[in-house]
Amino acid sequence: MKLSSSQAEQLLEGLKIRFAKNSLRHQGISWVDVALKLKSNIDKLNPLYAMEQTGGEPDVIALPENAQIAAPQGLMFFDCSEESPKGRRSLCYDEKALQYRKENKPRDSAIHLASEMGVEILTEHQYRFLQQLGTFDNKTSSWVHTPDHIRKLGGALFCDRRFDTVFLYHNGAESYYAGRGFRACYKI
Repeated sequence: MKLSSSQAEQLLEGLKIRFAKNSLRHQGISWVDVALKLKSNIDKLNPLYAMEQTGGEPDVIALPENAQIAAPQGLMFFDCSEESPKGRRSLCYDEKALQYRKENKPRDSAIHLASEMGVEILTEHQYRFLQQLGTFDNKTSSWVHTPDHIRKLGGALFCDRRFDTVFLYHNGAESYYAGRGFRACYKI
């Protein structure tokens, strides 16, 4: 999908407002630098637009250099909506899980939809880092990247925040719930 100039302008203005309201998420990064990078290749806005349209409220995140989640030479956007994005809930984990279900299939899988959007699903480390910047998923949960050895056995991982603590859980990859979606990240 190619964004119109008005859609691109509207998205950039929304990102700018969110950036200004949440300065603790991106200390040391200026909006001027972010805007220049985004405007240098307007196609880079497409995944951010998809994140926004599905309720993710993407924002720039400053990652520590020593983190296992560092994004060298680039900007990293994370979904920062209070709860798991509404437009990305009721999904099983991946395509294999979707094919496994014979009845009551969900409309899509988290991994497939993330790929279609041009984004990646958060890892457990990224999810835990995001939770240091705010309080997220108090009522919902979010699928996180599942290691191959767990996925091969039919499982998938998800996280949420309850009792002021971030929890990591497991479920069958084919499961889906109205309150479970996925959070995405996008590196520019």
